[in-house]
Amino acid sequence: MASLSFFVGITGNIISILLFVSPIKTFWGVVKKKSTENYKGVPYTTTLLSTSLWTFYGLIKPDILVVSVNGAGAIFQFIYVTLFLIYAPKHTKVTMAKLVAILNVGFLGVVTAVALLAIHGNLRITFVGILCAALTIGMYAAPLSAMRRVIKTKSVEYMPFLLSFFLFLNGGVWSSYSVLVKDFYIGVPNAVGFVLGSAQLILYLMYKNKSASAKTMKAIEEDGSVQMVKGSVDILVHRDKDGEDDGGVEEGNLKNRSLSKGKSLPKPSVNGDYSLQKITKTLSFSANEAGIENGKLDSLDLV
Repeated sequence: MASLSFFVGITGNIISILLFVSPIKTFWGVVKKKSTENYKGVPYTTTLLSTSLWTFYGLIKPDILVVSVNGAGAIFQFIYVTLFLIYAPKHTKVTMAKLVAILNVGFLGVVTAVALLAIHGNLRITFVGILCAALTIGMYAAPLSAMRRVIKTKSVEYMPFLLSFFLFLNGGVWSSYSVLVKDFYIGVPNAVGFVLGSAQLILYLMYKNKSASAKTMKAIEEDGSVQMVKGSVDILVHRDKDGEDDGGVEEGNLKNRSLSKGKSLPKPSVNGDYSLQKITKTLSFSANEAGIENGKLDSLDLV
């Protein structure tokens, strides 16, 4: 049983570390651009707090596998938070620094001091374990807003499959580990994560084909609208060139002769203005037609 729990724990370590390293690409872009752009720093701050507390829990229990994975996670999150503080805009940097001071210095320091100085024995493990479990449940529940958006928009565009899949695996493996080592504080939050990860994968399977169909329909609509407007303009230009108004042809010849002699361009005639008005009206009409067509297609999507 001990060897099995160790194997499951090692597997959990590997999956968790894959999750911890996933933002490296994001922060590589931040360093290259020297800007955090629209990224939010709160998830990295809360994850730093969570991994730090779990490392502390693993030390007081003790559990080497919990210490190793969360210690590595805390190092990664510390690097992410530091980079965010370096490259964030000034007003964001101030807010982020206050949050780090409150959570990762103040709150973590108070919990550590209380656990070591005021609480002893199993009660210490219970106190820290409940805090760790609550934070982990909160982290697993964070994607609920993304799930709500998927249901509302019927699109999985903003819910990456790999992230959902690894959250599912992570919750499942650590739930299994908690059963083997009989650790309630590890088991409950990861069981919640396993359920929420499963729900995300189910939503992905339900809406991935609808998302692809919606993108294809949108591309068809946009292509049709462009072709319709282009065709209208081409017809008008052809009419202006081949029309019965000889004044327009004569005016074109005069323009060519003036340009060849280096003279200034003649003023646009009434015929030119009239043609421009016709093109403008046709463009407006085409845009309205495109809007109607879009409206019809949107109605079909809703059905």
